[in-house]
Amino acid sequence: MNSKLRKYLTIIALGLAGGSIYFLPYVKYVFYDAQISTMGITNTQSGLMLTMYTIGNMILYIPGGIIADKVSPKKALVVSLLSTTALAYIYAFSMNFAVAMVIWLGLSFSTAFVFWSSLMKAIRIIGTEEEQGFMYGLYYACNGITGALTNTLALNIYKTAGDNVSSGFVRAVISGGSVAAVAAILLIFLMKDDKKEAVAVDDGEPKFQLSDLGKLLKMPVVWVVAFTIFCGYGYYTSTSYFNPFLTEVIGVSPESSGLISIIRNYLLLLLAPVGGILADKVFKSTCKWLMTAFIILAALFGIVMILPSDISPMAASLYTLIPGAFAMMMYGVVFSTVSEAGIPRMMTGTTIGIASIIGYLPDSIYSVIFGKWMDKHGAAGYNYIFTFLMITGVIGAVLAFTIYRLGKKNREQAI
Repeated sequence: MNSKLRKYLTIIALGLAGGSIYFLPYVKYVFYDAQISTMGITNTQSGLMLTMYTIGNMILYIPGGIIADKVSPKKALVVSLLSTTALAYIYAFSMNFAVAMVIWLGLSFSTAFVFWSSLMKAIRIIGTEEEQGFMYGLYYACNGITGALTNTLALNIYKTAGDNVSSGFVRAVISGGSVAAVAAILLIFLMKDDKKEAVAVDDGEPKFQLSDLGKLLKMPVVWVVAFTIFCGYGYYTSTSYFNPFLTEVIGVSPESSGLISIIRNYLLLLLAPVGGILADKVFKSTCKWLMTAFIILAALFGIVMILPSDISPMAASLYTLIPGAFAMMMYGVVFSTVSEAGIPRMMTGTTIGIASIIGYLPDSIYSVIFGKWMDKHGAAGYNYIFTFLMITGVIGAVLAFTIYRLGKKNREQAI
């Protein structure tokens, strides 16, 4: 197979892997009522399952990153995907809360332990240093499409059971969980042979040692990368608050807001490669593109607060797609800062493990803070949220500039 074609097909397969493996951990986002009804659990118990998963992730990111730097990315990804499918099948035929708690802990091993760091490392390996932005952007575009298609498939399978909610949910879990197995099979055939891969990965560098963890933790640029990812992911996840904003403040119908939300959260990920092209071809630097994107996003969220009170619901809805688009173009390349930071390839997995612990904190922090503002201030709470996001943009731009300077210094010292 042509090497260039194989490269892009592999990225697509990785997008399928990343977009499908998280179907089960976050299944309640689409099948909330069906899951509670089928399992016979409370809302609190539903939350505890996700809490178990989140705690497992936080504990496993760093050790998983270390192992990802020592094993074949291909083996790590395939085993993780097949394990996730197996857990989905076990869950489908048990639907017991105690068993589910163990399964959700198991999902932290199969989806976050070595999978995430190996996935990000595989993307870096496939592309050259000059096309990192585009590779990560293309991955996230494929990831978004897969996430939408996996949930759509599961939803359509769910409907085949008619009024039998329990049967429909079981079918949805089996069908959605099976997509990860399909991704595993594709990677078996598309990813390079382990020995050849090892040559591509190491590129003459020494193997990662456990003692290198201490070196990474002492490197300022690693922490700057982590908090840059925090700001980038914070924007990515916070665009979901446009959904209640449109219904509660602007007066958009829930159906219309939901449709706009699907476009904003899934289809706009198709713009991720555009962000990669801008980073690689226009700005010649991921960090320079991030600096620009963060400032633009800060301004766009500021404009939301001064929209005319008599603006039409359609105009307001369409406007929210603009910051949504920039958030997707920016987040799609944020992990490629690891390359520009001048961090050796052999340390990529561990660096991503460290950065992910901080980078994905918005999932647990923002929801609590924003929720309190909305509960306390009502519609005015959105002004607090958007002001917070404006400040985040300024901080993110400063952090991206810092990575650019530190990375340049690291590369000069290496030479």
